[in-house]
Amino acid sequence: MPTFNSSDGLSLFYTDEGGQGLPILCLAGLTRSTADFDYVTPHLSGNRLIKMDYRGRGRSDFDPDWSHYSPPVECRDALELLDHLGIDKVAILGTSRGGLNAMGLAVGAKDRLLGVAFNDVGPHIDPQGLDFIMQYIGRDPAAKTHVEAAEAMPRVFPEFEGVPESRWMEEAVKHYTQTDTGLTITYDKHLRDAVAKAFAKPSPDLWPFFDALEGLPLACIRGMNSNLLSEDTLAEMERRRPDMVVARVPGRGHIPFLDEPEAVAALRKWIGKMQ
Repeated sequence: MPTFNSSDGLSLFYTDEGGQGLPILCLAGLTRSTADFDYVTPHLSGNRLIKMDYRGRGRSDFDPDWSHYSPPVECRDALELLDHLGIDKVAILGTSRGGLNAMGLAVGAKDRLLGVAFNDVGPHIDPQGLDFIMQYIGRDPAAKTHVEAAEAMPRVFPEFEGVPESRWMEEAVKHYTQTDTGLTITYDKHLRDAVAKAFAKPSPDLWPFFDALEGLPLACIRGMNSNLLSEDTLAEMERRRPDMVVARVPGRGHIPFLDEPEAVAALRKWIGKMQ
């Protein structure tokens, strides 16, 4: 299992696939793992895909200090992974939290970036989406088996239309671990404490962070039923960056799976700008 040690001593899991193609660092959502990118990986062959489990998620060590579950620390971990692999510059495909971290890297380490693609996230987070996150983060599901979880997902996520049962089952297996007493989440429950602390403060203005991406090829994929990235925010992103590749994915909320035809076409167009 490939791992590297962070500067503060945690063992962090990563994968490195695709050889010598364009290096793309895939940064997952808040509670997610490298599994976020399983569906899109076959569509991005020929590129070097590097994926990392943030500290406290997936197969990476949990941090004994939950206050370290923060974008600045996660950005530092990402840069340390690049140093570990000897990579000077990467494109970033950022899902939700991963997109926010990409903007942080644009401010703190722009010289390491080739471009950024956002998956259903932008400089303004819809409060409705934040409220939904706080309903589930840090809590094990009521479902006791993967089958029960998969059956519940269409009701929990009604903004996702036409998703086959097999995909919901894949999602259940990816994001919950089966135990003798039921399902458990695949991340540190103290992540809830870190997020609650962050949400208790006034929201920072992230538009300057987005503007820091000037000169880099950008893409943004929005689920048209998203409760986190509003159409108004995406329109403002387009106004500021008319060269940004944009995809609006019908029948998807937060977050698109990234193997939808609209998403794949946008990512390929974005990659083409860096080759």
